[in-house]
Amino acid sequence: MKVIFTLLLSCLCLGQYLSAVPVDPGQEYLMAWQQFYPSQAVDQGIHAAIFQYEDRSPEAVRTWITFNKQMLLRLQDPKDAYRTEQAIDARLLRNQVRAELERWEREAPHQHSLTHYATLIADAIPRVLDADFLTLDEKNQLTCRRLTAAQALCKAARQGLMSISKAEADRGNQMLITALTFYGTILPQQLQQRSLPANCIDVLAACQATAAQVQDLIQYVETRLPITPAVTSILGREEYARQLTLYTDSPLTPETLAAMALDDIEQAKKQMATIAREYLIAQYPREKLPEDEAAMVKRALADMEKDAPLDAADYLNFWQELAAAAVAFLEEKQIAKLPAVPTLRILTAPESAGPAARIGWVDSAPAFAPNPVTTLYLPSIPDTLSAQEQIDFWASFNKPFNRMIVIHELFPGHYMQFKVSRETPHPVRLLFPYEPYFEGWATFVERVCLDAGWEAGNHLTYLAHLRKRVENANRAYTSVQVHCNGWSQEQVMQFSTETSLLAPQFAKSLWGRIIRSPLQLTSYFWGGRQFTELMAAEQRRRGEKFNLKEFMDTIMRTGPVPIDEFPNIFSNSTRE
Repeated sequence: MKVIFTLLLSCLCLGQYLSAVPVDPGQEYLMAWQQFYPSQAVDQGIHAAIFQYEDRSPEAVRTWITFNKQMLLRLQDPKDAYRTEQAIDARLLRNQVRAELERWEREAPHQHSLTHYATLIADAIPRVLDADFLTLDEKNQLTCRRLTAAQALCKAARQGLMSISKAEADRGNQMLITALTFYGTILPQQLQQRSLPANCIDVLAACQATAAQVQDLIQYVETRLPITPAVTSILGREEYARQLTLYTDSPLTPETLAAMALDDIEQAKKQMATIAREYLIAQYPREKLPEDEAAMVKRALADMEKDAPLDAADYLNFWQELAAAAVAFLEEKQIAKLPAVPTLRILTAPESAGPAARIGWVDSAPAFAPNPVTTLYLPSIPDTLSAQEQIDFWASFNKPFNRMIVIHELFPGHYMQFKVSRETPHPVRLLFPYEPYFEGWATFVERVCLDAGWEAGNHLTYLAHLRKRVENANRAYTSVQVHCNGWSQEQVMQFSTETSLLAPQFAKSLWGRIIRSPLQLTSYFWGGRQFTELMAAEQRRRGEKFNLKEFMDTIMRTGPVPIDEFPNIFSNSTRE
């Protein structure tokens, strides 16, 4: 193991970043990234990275910034560019390099984020102890090394931090206090209960030395580190526009995005009125229709929300049946090639997940995981809440909504897309993907499957899709309004429920997402729109030769690349 570890370090050493030996830029960057972010590499399934840990000394951060600057110059130089077939990877790599420079030069967590250091300090040993792919001897050896690494991080924090906000101080200090108890009391007790390697006989002393370093850092933060005023969470028009350009890798402006989103809200609402009218006529043939479109939509949505799960158990059973039906549908309609080996499980989200438990999520397998199981965590609500709260919650996750969203989340949405794309021979695409691709794809396939006959004749399922379409456009629109035009939480809530007709559960959670991830919120609408335009263009180009299955499979096999690259991909693969 010592020989393997030494070889690994020699290959990934920071000093080798700028070697004179010609190296593929993508391979070189992946090696450097793994060296600087070993914990993230482990999270992505690169288990060999467990033998390293983050170095955040001022020298290491400067080296990383310099490396990224030089890599950006190389990627922009035609003489050192990727080969033609790697041009897309080069574009993704450029985006990643720009993001790294944005983080370490502009945001500078090493200078202004105590939680950046505190997280690494607190996680150093638990990451080793929780790694079920390590032997006991490897865990013992790594425990000794990680204690030294945690001490170095404490010193790096004292050297690197220049100022932090009050909120950063509070969060970081709480994490450090927990870490202090762990290193000073909990870990020594755990270690005394198992045999230690001969060359790590002073590990208990190392625990106390680490605890002392953590205590010194706490004291430094409390007595010497300048505390700055709280920074507003609102980006402002200029900053939002700059970040939107970086996120979409396009000249898209906030004003253009908002205008497109508002138009889509109105267009989708008109379609909702049409579907609502058709539903009410079919469902209540002897009753008089409401006088206006808004009232018709409200009546149909009320019926939709009544068709709701009874509880978490009923919801789980319903989803398992839905997943099987979606698989059969894709196979029958030849929409996309199904994975040969299923690796999906469906569970109820645990209450420990906090706010995420209210909306659910797909926990996809890491890019390089040896056991790539994906888990769909379904939304949940505690039984201890009032009966009305539970009724309102399950109404938001009604069954027509779920019959539509199973396409988005599983087949051929997130689960299937991740499973197919992880087989790509382009590791750059797995580690540094084009973010708008993901939600854009999952949003786009909803319409594809509905048009192919999924839930044919079920007005409420199609109404749920249109409501989701309005919600996606609403996310983009309100994101722009908050960060560029100063909308308040009350304005967002009012517009979302009254104009965009969002379900209460989704409207309540929107503000937090607008503040935490304003750009990601735009990807549902922006990415979905790009994929829709892509298919329309490809249908025009291919005419009667257009093959939906070939179209869908090509997108998933290519992986999460900028969507505007696909016209060339399709053109090159099917030249007339």
